[in-house]
Amino acid sequence: MQKDMGRTEDPVLSEEVVLRLVHKHVPGAREVKQVDETGNKARTYLVDEDLVLKTQRLTRINPQTSLEKEVYFLNQIRADDRIRVPRVLGYGTDKGVEYTVMTRMPGRAWRWLHLEGADRRRVLHDLGQMLRYIHQLDQKPFQESQFFAGDLNQSDVRGSIEQSFAALVERLGSRPPGWTLTITPEQVALKVLDSCPPTVEAVALHANPGSPHTFVDEERMALAGLIDFGDAYIGHPAFDLAPWADPQDQQMVFQGYTSVAPVNEAFIAVLRSVTILHILRRRIRNGDVSFNEDLRNLLSQI
Repeated sequence: MQKDMGRTEDPVLSEEVVLRLVHKHVPGAREVKQVDETGNKARTYLVDEDLVLKTQRLTRINPQTSLEKEVYFLNQIRADDRIRVPRVLGYGTDKGVEYTVMTRMPGRAWRWLHLEGADRRRVLHDLGQMLRYIHQLDQKPFQESQFFAGDLNQSDVRGSIEQSFAALVERLGSRPPGWTLTITPEQVALKVLDSCPPTVEAVALHANPGSPHTFVDEERMALAGLIDFGDAYIGHPAFDLAPWADPQDQQMVFQGYTSVAPVNEAFIAVLRSVTILHILRRRIRNGDVSFNEDLRNLLSQI
């Protein structure tokens, strides 16, 4: 491994330090294979073929990101073998470095693959099932944990959605370039909020089970599992389905989710609301106007 110390405010650990930390929990670890810099919240060091050392980055954007919270969530999942996630082997702080040692998820992240047809349908369906199993975990440990203190409860999910729409409307303005709907973004927000139930369920969420964190076994073209629970929070379960904003993809995830157990109309209303939020955020982020038709179709369902 190249011993590039990187920027002084966010240094890359040397191979010697990485192995010293890993050896506390896995004495037989031999070699650092790669440093993964793709995340802006944590840095991962791939050790041997099946281990990961994960460290909290000083440059993380979201102050809610927490390695310790991720460890807590993964340990709650541990007893359910239907949910495929990394297994925690050790956690600690050493000379100012907060770290986790865990097993490495096999396969590759969806974001680097091109899945189509039956393979795509199968992986997304199985992801939906796995998300439902996560949402069905005993919620009492999460509700009582310090890591989720102050998160949403059943009475304020709608308020959170309303605040998100208000911020988006302010940034979009009354008629952004390329906007083809007959109603303004503000009218979109009002229509969506009118359809949103005042009280909805709240559970512990992954937070972003999208393409960077969904891993696929390339040999079998099957779902390998989910990684990165460091941004987990308590909210409505629909928020974990909304990252798959493409209508066909989301429908496949939804079919897997509801194959475990049905959902009610309130769930569908919230899913529609947060999907529209994701579409508007994507527009702000990269100026993408291709979702105008998707937005129009979603609004026609209200």
